[in-house]
Amino acid sequence: MSVLACLGLCAVTGALGFTFARGRPGRGELAGEPTYLALHIAGLAAPSLRGGLNGNSARKAVRHLRTLLGTSALAITSAERVLARDGDGVPDDDRVLTEVRVVMMGGRPHVVAGEPSAVLVPLTVEGRMIGTLAVYDAEVSAVLVRTATEVGRWVSGQLELAELDTSRRRMLEAEMRALRAQISPHFVYNSLTTIASFVRTDPERARELLLDFADFTRYALRRVRDFTTLADELSCVDRYLLLERARFGDRMRFTVQVAPEVLRVPVPFLCLQPLVENAIKHGMPGEVRVVIKDAGPEAHILVEDDGIGMDPEHVRAVLGEDGTAGIGLSNVDLRMRHIYGHDYGLVVDSAPGEGTRIRLRVPKCHSAHNAS
Repeated sequence: MSVLACLGLCAVTGALGFTFARGRPGRGELAGEPTYLALHIAGLAAPSLRGGLNGNSARKAVRHLRTLLGTSALAITSAERVLARDGDGVPDDDRVLTEVRVVMMGGRPHVVAGEPSAVLVPLTVEGRMIGTLAVYDAEVSAVLVRTATEVGRWVSGQLELAELDTSRRRMLEAEMRALRAQISPHFVYNSLTTIASFVRTDPERARELLLDFADFTRYALRRVRDFTTLADELSCVDRYLLLERARFGDRMRFTVQVAPEVLRVPVPFLCLQPLVENAIKHGMPGEVRVVIKDAGPEAHILVEDDGIGMDPEHVRAVLGEDGTAGIGLSNVDLRMRHIYGHDYGLVVDSAPGEGTRIRLRVPKCHSAHNAS
């Protein structure tokens, strides 16, 4: 069990003394029995909550949570619907959701007087409110409010661990896809075919392109978990473009503008080349531009083209690529969010006939950096 889970359970068992013991232990009752019962019931609810907040996990956990609180009824909700309920006295969904909206707007526990009385506690993950724990009883005392709040915090902790598990699993899947397809098979085939076409007509050009291909593959076959610098990423992009320019000739136009101050900024390995590859794939014929600016604590990267553009459905499909045609935008997006947080994913703006713009922000300093 994680430290977070243990600390959460300690808080819950401390707050639940009123439910299981209202004084000294009775005859035949062990001094630690209330604590044991609270830990046992919380342990029964935890596995379901570690599946995240959904209908299935809520239905499995709701009965245990109501037993833990000792109230007449309890409901678990998302921001939009009632996921599960247990006991007698939970109002209809419309009434529950009316109170849920109050909690979601206020961000704090909300007490409802009436028949039945209730206290609704927000459930949060990484500071985001994702639902509520709605506790119903004949009356709401200050003790019940405190206890429901502590249980809500513990449930939020379990949901946060579930989010962490999901993030870790997606990251591992992204790394495996990247390892399987660090270089597009089509790119390898096209590059070698292009090099072969120069062997007789321009042997020196063929030799230079072959060396560029060797340098690109050497860089791309490094460990996917490595960090590098923007300067190295740009060198990789340069070799990639030399090979593509040999293939497309004058049909491919490309410009790069880079603030010198950001060249040594540490970045995740192969975070830039896939963006350029996407711009060429979806922007030809046309001009591809890379602009990297110094933005104080961050480096801002823009990769854009003036090609035919993409409709929103196609953008979603591109972001959902499985990596079989290269690293894939979805792979870069997942890695950036995992390393830096949800605010640092790719931002893709595109529309038919208006080209495509991909924006990426990279913090200059981060504890996970281990630039090579």
